[in-house]
Amino acid sequence: MTSIKAYAAMEAGGDLQPYEYEPGELPHNYVEISVSACGLCHSDISMINDDWRGSQYPLIAGHEAIGTVTELGSSVAHLTVGQVVGVGWNSESCMHCSPCLSGAQQRCKQGVTTIRGHGGFSERIRVQDIWAVPLPEGMDTRSAGPLFCGGITVFAPFIDFDLKPTDRIGIVGIGGLGHLAIQFANAWGCDVTAFTTNMDKEAELRELGAHKVVNSRDESALKALSGQFDMVLSTVNVTLPWHRFMSALAPEGRLITVGMVGEPMGISAGQLITGQKSVGGSDTGAPHMVAKMLEFCVRHDIKPMVDYFPMSEINKAIEHLKAGKARYRVVLEN
Repeated sequence: MTSIKAYAAMEAGGDLQPYEYEPGELPHNYVEISVSACGLCHSDISMINDDWRGSQYPLIAGHEAIGTVTELGSSVAHLTVGQVVGVGWNSESCMHCSPCLSGAQQRCKQGVTTIRGHGGFSERIRVQDIWAVPLPEGMDTRSAGPLFCGGITVFAPFIDFDLKPTDRIGIVGIGGLGHLAIQFANAWGCDVTAFTTNMDKEAELRELGAHKVVNSRDESALKALSGQFDMVLSTVNVTLPWHRFMSALAPEGRLITVGMVGEPMGISAGQLITGQKSVGGSDTGAPHMVAKMLEFCVRHDIKPMVDYFPMSEINKAIEHLKAGKARYRVVLEN
């Protein structure tokens, strides 16, 4: 068994360094994948910095990997060597708990996240077979990686919260997640409003599919939208004027956050009761939902906007992302 070369953080906040490890024997229900590209996400930086207080070092991050299957475990029958697959946030689930048996394997309490194990910033990666999702014919493999985290994160709420083509949706924060959410919502058939702090993006956001663009710092503009939206999807991890966005919901509307906001949201019971509005969160998606999202992307020609870096320049890519220069995702290529 040959060792696997990767880039690892050796301490919290440190630069990533070349690192090798011995993977051992391939488990019967696992596959090994030769990584051609891997997206770089803010979550990777949070793990490298130990922002969530759960990182263990050496840490090989990376959870938006695309590559070719090179080896199959003895019980894997539905994948083939040479098949192009993608791997996202999850790399293993128990397959016998209630969430797994109900088709929500991403919520397995015993599950393993790719970012906490041996992730995609490497030449090869190993994952449980169900989490290696085949790419559909016609998908651009070079840019597909960000769909496996950023994409499914904003696609899943459409299904989980029953967004309808006739609905009006507001998308808050037009970055790596939001620019994909706009494309999904437009193709879904919704009336799409983009909320951004940078109105210089307006022409670009309309080209992506937004019907309206609103400055999210303009309280008068927010107030004028009272009662408009069936869903407001927040992709940011900062505190917002939540009461304004709650007021912007139509009766039975939902405010859904996929951003890990560090402070309590402070929403009053009165705003929930009046109009039977609700607040919720959304995680990623099970393998079957990821596959559906990929099909949807091919059908509607939805792609991430990507800045590319060689894997060998991973520290440069991290600084590019930290500086807010990414427009809108970063992909590392082997």
